Amino acid sequence: MFKLKSLFIPFVYFVVSCNSNNSNDSKLTEVSTLPFFNKPDWTPEWITVSDSNYKKIHTIPSFSFIDQNGNTLNEKSVEGKIYVCNFFFTKCRGICPKMTSNMGLLQAYFKNDNAVLLLSHSVTPESDSVSILKEYSDLNKIDYNKWRLVTGSKKEIYALARQQYFAGDSIGVMQSDKDFLHTENFILVDKHRRIRGVYNGTLLVEINRIKEDIEILKNEK
Repeated sequence: MFKLKSLFIPFVYFVVSCNSNNSNDSKLTEVSTLPFFNKPDWTPEWITVSDSNYKKIHTIPSFSFIDQNGNTLNEKSVEGKIYVCNFFFTKCRGICPKMTSNMGLLQAYFKNDNAVLLLSHSVTPESDSVSILKEYSDLNKIDYNKWRLVTGSKKEIYALARQQYFAGDSIGVMQSDKDFLHTENFILVDKHRRIRGVYNGTLLVEINRIKEDIEILKNEK
């Protein structure tokens, strides 16, 4: 079902600094930061390092899947990287082709940026074998160094999608691997595996937002 996500606007505040040599000379500096998302209802929370809840921010746990080249992809594979993930299947003729096309735009934009990775999980891993993912990868000109397609245990993929990435929103978190997962969500994760944004992966305007938000994350420590 097509759902248009509400646009989460990064928190923006302004710092005014005065030049000591000229009290009339002020400089307005814009500083942006992205919220954290700790619950499946996608409520944005701005939490600073000094906040007592900072160490309680929701973090994607350990995982292990197999990518289109037959290699293991786990939490160490994304260590220190900003990544965008989604959930798709190769036989999909609905929203998936558009999502793949738009993920391809991110691939092209961040082609030479080693800080950014793209990650697509198959929601039909029983049919999306490594060889099928490889064929799909070649067909869509996917750069292995930038974009990984993964398969594995359906139970593990669905649990990670719904309970950790909140890919199915508030309704999805209550469902199991018996209930099919089909979502247009693109999820932005920072280099500490914390969720920082959710976007409608079928919309070009949202892809542009992802580009902008990634640049904000790259400036974080």
